[in-house]
Parts: sequence; structure tokens; C-alpha cells
Amino acid sequence: MTTANHQPAIAAIVPMRHSSERIPNKNFRDFEGRPLYRWIIESLLAVPAIAEVVIDTDSPTITEDARATFPTVRILNRPEHLRDGAIAMNTVLLNSIDQLDADVFLQTHSTNPLLRPTTIERAIQTYLKARKTHDSLFSVTRLQTRLYDHTGKPINHDPAVLLRTQDLDPVYEENSNIYIFTAETLRRRNNRIGDTPLLFEIDPLEAVDIDDEHAFRLAQAIARAGLVTGETP
Repeated sequence: MTTANHQPAIAAIVPMRHSSERIPNKNFRDFEGRPLYRWIIESLLAVPAIAEVVIDTDSPTITEDARATFPTVRILNRPEHLRDGAIAMNTVLLNSIDQLDADVFLQTHSTNPLLRPTTIERAIQTYLKARKTHDSLFSVTRLQTRLYDHTGKPINHDPAVLLRTQDLDPVYEENSNIYIFTAETLRRRNNRIGDTPLLFEIDPLEAVDIDDEHAFRLAQAIARAGLVTGETP
């Protein structure tokens, strides 16, 4: 399946559970005036390259609100056996893609409210240009500081050679903002990250992922200050 301009049809999937462990009702908690999940859905709907936006959820609250607020968004009812928080995301995604007709899939989270449409579009175009050599893409945050493992062993530097941090080789953190892959990659590897993934760097402020109360408040502060868009509050 391809679109009229011969670009692969891209479906964006946002998985959302009704319950959340560290922040109660996180996905539909108020975030700067509207439910948290609406932020990423609005961003995805503003991306020209995305043919379909899909919410995979077991939440009646999200389902009801999304149907009223985003009539073009497709809702997938997550089956009972995939609703436990311990179920791997790759397993959830395998169920999702079986119900969708697309050439390429993009997955993100409701916990990425600061992710901009322009960044998502840029990630898609970067992946499409590199498809012959890379089977997937995932977003990362650059770390250029002195890192150690849990034993105190240096990971990316020699303590005997005190290089400036800006001279260290960077390492990259998987920031859970964007994953782009095909059904073939996900089914073959049982993983949204393939054999030859492309790392896509995102600004740390934009890439804040809300997984606890501290991150929620940090994202709120960034949104209020307009630090991602460059706007003033």
C-alpha cells in the first residue's frame, strides 16, 4: 500500500493503558489544560507523512474522549490478555499491526507531550531516505559526560586521561519518543528495533518522557516556559 504520491503509507500507533503504576490515571491526567494523551495525538495529526493515527487502549475513558475529540483517529480495543503492565510492548504492537494496513509503522507514547510535529516528520523522512541500509529508526538523546557502570567502572572514558566532556565520544540513550519499523522487522525479530537501526537524535528538552511525578512536573515546566517551541508563555 502506498499513498497517491508513492510514499509508503505510514500508520502511527500510540499504546495507552487505562491504569498506570507510578502516576495514577497518567494518560488522561490534566496536562496544561487538556488530557495528557491529547498532546501527542494532536502532534501526530499535524504530520503530513502520517496516513493514519491509531490509539491502542483498554481505557473506556480514553476511548470515549478520543472518539469525541479526534473523530479521524482509529481506536483499537486492546484484548484482555494484553492488558497487564508486564506485557512487553513488542507483543502489544504485534497485535496492533495485524489490524492495520500500512507499509511503515511509527510508534510513540502519550507520555511524550513535548514531541513536535516537525521532529516527527523529520524522523520519518530521515528513515525513508535510509530504508535501503537501515531497517528501523529509534530516537535517542545524546549524552556527552563521564559515565560509569554500577560497579564504578568507567564506560566511555579513561579517568587517567581527563578529557573535557565536550571532547568525549558521545553515547546515546534510547528515549522512547519515536520508533519507526515495518511489519516484517517486528515479526521477524519480535522487536521494533531491527538489525540495522538508525539512531535519530532529539533535543533533551523535547524528548522528556513522563514516567514518574518528577518527569511530569519537569515536562509541565518546559511546556509553560515555551522552551521547546521557542514561544514565551
